[in-house]
Amino acid sequence: MIMDYLQVKSAYQMKVVPQKREITFLSKQTGIAQLWRWNEQWQTSEQVTFLPDRVVEVEHSPCGTKTLVGMDNKGDERQQFFLLKDNGAVVKPLTDAPEYFHYFGGWSSCGEKIAWSSNRRHPRCFDIFVQDVESGVYEEVYRYDGRCDPIGWLPNGTGLIFSVQETNIDNALYLLDLRTKQAEKLLICEKQARFHSLQLTKDGQVGFVVTDRDDNTMALCRFSLSDGAMEKFAHVEKWDIEEVKLSPDESWLAFTINEGGRSTLALYSLADHRWENAEGVPSGVIQSVSWLTEDQLAFTLKSPILPGDVWTYTLSEKSSTRVTSIGRAEAIEETLVDPEMCTFTSFDGLEVPYFLYAKEKTGKNPVVVYVHGGPESQIRAEYHPVFQYLANQGFTVVAPNVRGSMGYGRQYVQLDDRRKRMDSVADLAWLVKDLSKKETVDPEAIGIMGRSYGGFMVLAALTHYPDLWAAGVDIVGISHFRTFLENTGEWRRKLREVEYGYLGEDNDFFEDIAPLNHSDKIKAPLLVFHGRNDTRVPVSEAEQLVADMKYRGQQVDLHIFEDEGHFTEKLDNHITLNQKITQFFLYHLNHSKSEKE
Repeated sequence: MIMDYLQVKSAYQMKVVPQKREITFLSKQTGIAQLWRWNEQWQTSEQVTFLPDRVVEVEHSPCGTKTLVGMDNKGDERQQFFLLKDNGAVVKPLTDAPEYFHYFGGWSSCGEKIAWSSNRRHPRCFDIFVQDVESGVYEEVYRYDGRCDPIGWLPNGTGLIFSVQETNIDNALYLLDLRTKQAEKLLICEKQARFHSLQLTKDGQVGFVVTDRDDNTMALCRFSLSDGAMEKFAHVEKWDIEEVKLSPDESWLAFTINEGGRSTLALYSLADHRWENAEGVPSGVIQSVSWLTEDQLAFTLKSPILPGDVWTYTLSEKSSTRVTSIGRAEAIEETLVDPEMCTFTSFDGLEVPYFLYAKEKTGKNPVVVYVHGGPESQIRAEYHPVFQYLANQGFTVVAPNVRGSMGYGRQYVQLDDRRKRMDSVADLAWLVKDLSKKETVDPEAIGIMGRSYGGFMVLAALTHYPDLWAAGVDIVGISHFRTFLENTGEWRRKLREVEYGYLGEDNDFFEDIAPLNHSDKIKAPLLVFHGRNDTRVPVSEAEQLVADMKYRGQQVDLHIFEDEGHFTEKLDNHITLNQKITQFFLYHLNHSKSEKE
């Protein structure tokens, strides 16, 4: 039965092909992410790429006749670019440097050139390149000693706007003059903040951006490139605005609002200077918003009960339509659980939100707590196969957004920085305290799982609050921040230190909190997964912890995916991972319950 949940597919990273009523998206229908397309005339989807590894990124040229795709190798995230023409029939390599990272920065308005950044010069330095797609010739146009990403061209082709990541959350936008090779920070970025989802008008004089420069949460603003004057168009004090897209006729701004992990689609009229929420759009997470016509939007929508498809919204009719049915799973549709949004009060009075998945309304039931990664991320109202399967097996599944999570404002996301790290772990202990009061929860059968930073949270919870947990699952987690920072990529280390603490300066704190140094305190059985090609959290983080625990005879098991990186992308590995997780919890948590009975 678990296979019914694991084999559910979805459509994601949707893009509208310019000059055509055609939509492309990524999907793992063949077992690995490839490019698919949907055409209004056909009313059906077909596969476009048949590449040997996963497609990571897709961008169409302004004229709609060329497509760039990025593919990495066995999950290592070092993507290389390929040019598609003739509806995908021609595949031409553009970059052939598999040992380096490449980040796409947009097509020129004529569709003849592309921009990208790469760390070819030095592991920690990302320089900007411009490449002619037909000849393949490229040139370095800007050097930067750190992480920078080109995000778009000026409409007249004379410049590039690029983003520099200044801290773990903050970035600044720069304008690079391609004639002089000189760059200047945009005037709106003189104050440290987040600046996302940039849109430029056709004349290149005005921009729209979402930013928290003047607020705790992200607002939609209009600004002038010449003098930096900025005007706030839309702001919801409690929530972040996330994604904005300017309509082809420049009369509307479509944008999404993240309301506690669910999306609201909204529209701003530039003529009337007002905005309103779109009507009739199902609840869920909306991404990849694009204009299909001047009256119609396209986007992907996913929720716990809608695993992920392409939808359209027609402004004149105020109605939404599901375009694809890739996420439809008739075998389990009736079993899917839409979670309840709850909160609990932590040790210092902070209100912490969480999603609660449960079907059982009586009896003492086992619980699995899932902790997201990031840490500057957020668990959202999406389809999670393990959550759904366990809920249908009588479990309660709880997914919190502890302090440090995105989506609740700048103040909330910074509550766990550096030496406040263990406050977020304490949130998990107070969550268990709150759950244990519920009549339907067995306080002695609570497990915990998490991926990446969430894996650290699992290990920290098991070592600092060992009596609370009956089982744990760590997926690509950090076992010691010092060894993680020493072994991760140089450019990533610079940004992670702002969040976690600095090598040398904070070594005493790293040693004090490291799960590796306290692994002897772990009482619960532990299951560990990692990808051999992980360029974010090195596999050594898992190996050193497991070796330490096995030496003492503790109950721990390690599974390494040789052909994966930080993410579990291949369908076979996805199934293996989640089958092992569900079997592990079914045995240890139900077993714990049956022993007491």
